[in-house]
Amino acid sequence: MRTPADSLAVVTFGCRLNTIESEAIRRAASAAGHDNVVVFNTCAVTKEAVRQARQAIRRAHREQPDTRIVVTGCAAQIEPDTFAEMPEVAAVIGNAEKTRSSTWQALDFGISASLRTRVNDIMSLPVTAHHFVAGEGIDAIEGHTRAFVEIQNGCDHRCTFCIIPYGRGPSRSSPMGDVVEQIGRLVANGYREAVLTGVDITSYGHDLPGRPDLGRLVKNILRHVPELERLRLSSIDCIEADDALLDIIATEPRFMPHLHLSLQAGDDMILKRMKRRHARAHAIKFCADIRTIRPDMVFGADIIAGFPTETEDMFARSLDLVEECGLTHLHVFPYSPRQGTPAARMPQVPGPLIKERSARLRAKGAERLSAHLDRQIGRRLQVLGERGGIGRAEDFSPVRIGEAARGRIVEATITGHNGAVLECLAA
Repeated sequence: MRTPADSLAVVTFGCRLNTIESEAIRRAASAAGHDNVVVFNTCAVTKEAVRQARQAIRRAHREQPDTRIVVTGCAAQIEPDTFAEMPEVAAVIGNAEKTRSSTWQALDFGISASLRTRVNDIMSLPVTAHHFVAGEGIDAIEGHTRAFVEIQNGCDHRCTFCIIPYGRGPSRSSPMGDVVEQIGRLVANGYREAVLTGVDITSYGHDLPGRPDLGRLVKNILRHVPELERLRLSSIDCIEADDALLDIIATEPRFMPHLHLSLQAGDDMILKRMKRRHARAHAIKFCADIRTIRPDMVFGADIIAGFPTETEDMFARSLDLVEECGLTHLHVFPYSPRQGTPAARMPQVPGPLIKERSARLRAKGAERLSAHLDRQIGRRLQVLGERGGIGRAEDFSPVRIGEAARGRIVEATITGHNGAVLECLAA
């Protein structure tokens, strides 16, 4: 990784929420006059994510030893000393502080290293900081033609494998009016599609006056921003989908036919040990019910391979769940113990077995995706062009559409695929 001299760069790891916040960081740091700085906005979801961040920091320092390195994000929030002790790092900033203009205005690289660590107790945050980015044109969120909009942050649940609540704090929601106004500005600046994102978006509104739910927010967005052509959700818990959201899914064509589910496992005992809020039957019934009201719906899901105590039979039920739920876009996570979580103290599955099960899940996911792409051949799809010449169809299938389509929705006739990406003739 290289950055121009006398420049400011933000390197983003992890989730879409970090993508939004990286843009807010870039703007705040730039306004404060910082240059020759690289900010690493880190992820902590696995030990591997932390390792990759540390590796990238060392590489950046080797390539540009005079560049000042700032580390922030979930890994910095949870493990500030890990990064503060790295000789390559000039400052460590917590999640609560990273997007505030005052943080970057006060940052002084000339003071002692101990004073350059600003990480406060994120669990005490009463409200969320609204990282709304409007900007000008479709590059308001740098490099993206789909607008990611933060509607919620933090999590009140305590899944036994997950460290993220300690990096993000309690669940906090953005007021509906603010979200609607933000999306209206983004559409006015050229965005065709908005993606509602957060840490646990199905908990949206529980902390707001009147306790509005996610479905009500979605209805208000579509009602008050009629120019918005496409709306998506990032990831949801199927057990928490409210009636208003189901009504939108059934009746609103601007709500895209793709849902990504936080399933994590297909065995009830493992789900119980994970402290998840749904059972296997809930996931299967949810997918079947949604397909009844929206036959074109496509599902993705997160699944963890090798959770502590997972036997071969338990893992087989996760493999079977891919078929029973009809999953198409699979995100596979090899289990990684995180210090401070209950799962880290449970009997662990051997590393090579975790790796082998992850490979089997990925192979199943690739098989399901290829079968889905087969069914698209000959169809005419509406595709939103993104960077790199790849676009997304309404069901989130990737399509090689060409750089000329970037930021536009074009009709494309599908001619084939390479197992992962559709090929087409653009209209």
